[in-house]
Amino acid sequence: MDHVQLFIDGTFRDALAGDTFPLFDPTRGEQVATVCEAGAADVALAAEAARRALQGPWGSMPVAERLRLLRAVADGVDARKDEFLALEVRDTGKPVSFAGTIDIPRGAANFRAFADMLAGQHEEAYHQHTADGRGAVHITQRSPLGVVGVICPWNLPLLLMTWKVAPALAAGNTVVVKPSEETPSTATLLGEVMRDVGVPDGVYNVVHGFGPGSAGEAIVQHPDVDAITFTGESATGRAIMASCASDLKRVSFELGGKNPALVFADCDLDAAVAGTIRSSFSNCGQICLCTERVYVERAIYDVFVERLAAQARELVPGDPHDPATQMGPLISSVHRDKVASYLDLAVAEGATVHAGGTLTDAAGFPGGYWVQPTVWTGLDHTARTLREEIFGPVCHVMPFDPEAEAIALANDTPYGLCAAVWTGDVARAHRVGGAIDAGMVWVNTWYLRDLRTPFGGMKASGIGREGGHYSTEFYTELKNLCIKL
Repeated sequence: MDHVQLFIDGTFRDALAGDTFPLFDPTRGEQVATVCEAGAADVALAAEAARRALQGPWGSMPVAERLRLLRAVADGVDARKDEFLALEVRDTGKPVSFAGTIDIPRGAANFRAFADMLAGQHEEAYHQHTADGRGAVHITQRSPLGVVGVICPWNLPLLLMTWKVAPALAAGNTVVVKPSEETPSTATLLGEVMRDVGVPDGVYNVVHGFGPGSAGEAIVQHPDVDAITFTGESATGRAIMASCASDLKRVSFELGGKNPALVFADCDLDAAVAGTIRSSFSNCGQICLCTERVYVERAIYDVFVERLAAQARELVPGDPHDPATQMGPLISSVHRDKVASYLDLAVAEGATVHAGGTLTDAAGFPGGYWVQPTVWTGLDHTARTLREEIFGPVCHVMPFDPEAEAIALANDTPYGLCAAVWTGDVARAHRVGGAIDAGMVWVNTWYLRDLRTPFGGMKASGIGREGGHYSTEFYTELKNLCIKL
């Protein structure tokens, strides 16, 4: 894996033009591998291979056999979990305590979950009475959408890639995957698993590279790619959508967020503080669902800020291979510089820093992309720091008085991905949860997922929903077959 290749039509290969780019270890800032960069010609080979598989062995395979292979893929990931974990930690720098309990297990679980869901898929039939008395039967049928371009983020590489690939394959599609250029390794290793368990050549293809002028743009523009599923920044989603408009590719987008937490005075304070620590600083704040805006009822505001800051200061970045480490680095020097600019901007806009606020180093890891968990207060709601997604281990805490004010503050954003509500009042939980403009609202918890439920956001946070039968709706074409009796 010091030389990360493309995986096309069941074969590992270098890019046709021989182009490569470096891969860096976020904990030290040192190059650890060379990655092959796919050009338009490589993407074309991948798309053509995916089309052949769709029209050949994969498309003609009985559903039960297809789902058996996906369960075998899950078993293959489990059998090689240590290899997947080592590569995920190398690429992202995230602690094994996180990647070993979330990223890799979920990567396998996604295949099992969607195989089980598709096994229960059924057709619907409607009997129609016609004027001649003979009637008709209308049958709904689902068929694969086709070749799906899967463009993945770097924050949860295996988890979010398999979250898209598993339902796409379960529904009978084939895929061309572009992992983030920052985290190419586990998607590549999955190619070995696919091949070893007998998934036909061309069903799963991996091309590495960047966005504009590279593999990402080539996937979006290729005529043999029927749909794009993308997780990433809202601005990138807009660009992909504009490019897809020319040939009306179907799109599913999970985009940015500036997620709120609403903490009411009747909450379990211990749980609310611990939950906000988790929602603000997990994976160094590099989760689309992380909380960057915290609104606290004034009666408990001071004590909440004090306890939140104290616990944030206890999160010490360290060796990701140490099971006790809870905080890893940011993904890259570019992203570190972006987050650092917001650390400076917040102070310039008038923030009071209660914890963190600066870049740092981890013992034994010089040159890495480390930053302290940061808690701010004191900003006006019009501040850029409160309007723009930072995607780092930062949060701002603001007091509120009436419930309506909290809801208004939470909704005062162009985003609408998720929210957390902390309260002991069941009626308030229903009332406030229903009033927040977000695709997912957690009450007295955060990031508690059931893979059968819809996942996605409102407003600038995305288009469509995935998860459970909602994924099936995206990854299949729905047909009505009418038979006159």
